[in-house]
Amino acid sequence: MTASRPLRVTRTHASRACILGLIGLGLSSCSPAILNSVGPVGAGNATILIDATVIMLAIVVPTILLAFWMAWRYRASNPDAEYLPYWSYSGRIEAVVWSIPILTIMFISGLIWIGSYKLDPFRPLPSETPPLEVQVVSLDWKWLFIYPQHGIATVNQLVVPTGTPVRFSITSASVFNVFFVPRLGSMIYAMPGMVSQLNLQADSSETLLGISAQFSGDGFSDMQFEVRSLPAAEFMPWVDSVRNTGPVLDQAAYGELLQQSQRVPPSTYRATDPHLFDAVASQKIPPGPGPKPEAPEHAGREVSTGGKD
Repeated sequence: MTASRPLRVTRTHASRACILGLIGLGLSSCSPAILNSVGPVGAGNATILIDATVIMLAIVVPTILLAFWMAWRYRASNPDAEYLPYWSYSGRIEAVVWSIPILTIMFISGLIWIGSYKLDPFRPLPSETPPLEVQVVSLDWKWLFIYPQHGIATVNQLVVPTGTPVRFSITSASVFNVFFVPRLGSMIYAMPGMVSQLNLQADSSETLLGISAQFSGDGFSDMQFEVRSLPAAEFMPWVDSVRNTGPVLDQAAYGELLQQSQRVPPSTYRATDPHLFDAVASQKIPPGPGPKPEAPEHAGREVSTGGKD
């Protein structure tokens, strides 16, 4: 019998393992959904993100390369490198040190200022097609979508026509939340007692994922909704199909929705109370209970005195 050879991990193997691990971690934390936009707002967000990254890489990459070059140039085994540690001021170095950050801030500021103006969530999207109005209510832990122009409503399902601007009016019936469809762009807060506005548009027929982008309690991880962008010719038949099925969304039905529930399947309402959204936004209808904080471990416990007064 021969003795088994002990496992030896060399420095090269360890370095390769570390590099592969960092690459895997980076890839696992990135999602291409934001860059794979299906509308003008998402495309504008992606452009800002890419342009800002390129501008910052123009500083980061040369800085990293310069650090490696200096380490190689002024290594201990290179006697030809001129080393002048005793200097007090260099106008050239000061010019480089200050000009590069200033130019970078100017470029990024201009880029963000122009993009922020074009992508103002309250700004209507330029289109000859009248916008579709959708009222959004954030609940625990589900999303309610009301179509006031058609008198219908859906839960955890948003259907929009392609090529048509959609004007969202967003509020919350519980705690703060964030409405976000990554491939359409521009997340925005849903706030109790207030109405936010957001204008989006889908330019192709897709099935997208909408999410809640702010932690709001136990059911947060499942607080997602499906977004379907249908061709304009198929949108009205879908509206007609909803009008023929499902219950009516009145204040009694809304009271049931207001109760906390998780993993709620998509559903529809064939008719809605036209004043329901305004009543929720103005809090004429009391808000939901909201997430309940956990009681401390010592709450409700009696302190033992060992039978002594």
